Amino acid sequence: MAKKNDVTVEEKLRSLYDLQLVDSRIDEIRNVRGELPLEVEDLEDEVAGLNRRLEKLDADIEVIENDIKNKKNQIEESKTTIKKYTEQQKNVRNNREFNALSKEVEFQELEIELSEKHIKEYKAKIEQKKEVISQTKEKLAEREAHLKHKKSELDEILKETEKEEQALIDKSKEYEKNIEERLVTAYKRIRSNVKNGLAVVPVERGASGGSFFTIPPQVIMEIAGRKKIITDEHSGRILVDEELAKEEQEKMESMFKRF
Repeated sequence: MAKKNDVTVEEKLRSLYDLQLVDSRIDEIRNVRGELPLEVEDLEDEVAGLNRRLEKLDADIEVIENDIKNKKNQIEESKTTIKKYTEQQKNVRNNREFNALSKEVEFQELEIELSEKHIKEYKAKIEQKKEVISQTKEKLAEREAHLKHKKSELDEILKETEKEEQALIDKSKEYEKNIEERLVTAYKRIRSNVKNGLAVVPVERGASGGSFFTIPPQVIMEIAGRKKIITDEHSGRILVDEELAKEEQEKMESMFKRF
């Protein structure tokens, strides 16, 4: 097998264009998926966020219920204290002791009122949180159903294309190994700088593929001669002649059908 540096310019051009055709096919497959993977990811994040919100709401209610329980215990303690002081009032020796006990009873009664007020407020908070929980569960169910649908849609697409995509990725890496590193680097740089990912394009109707800028006849002749690698001065893309492109497209189409 010839070394990379021993191959002709034509062979380099064919290898580069084959690499482009394979990578373009991978792009097509990924475009079919479109925004689905991102949509699924966003929905998963939203569902997780809603579940965390429900957990927090449940935890908040548990804290409030404990507060209610504590207030009820305080009420019972106050009632016990009132009963004790009321009994003591029956055995007092003077008005001063009676009035002191009366103030204690009055204080405990105020404590009971305050605790009952807090319990009422706590119960209102629980009702509010339960309403939010209900709304959140409703939204969660809707988002989970949407997520299930989108996942099913994505899984179906992946099932149809995953095998072909992986075969093409492997083929792309294989082609890269047979091309000089500097050319692969240039190819990837150009590819990343253009919207459609086309770094190697054929000359079509006197202009580079996807461009409206006319290429001088002398340059077109040089491209057709396949003696050196020529780039489009406007887009920086590597140019190949139409005949070479057609030959490689037919060859690659045959390969794609086998995947």
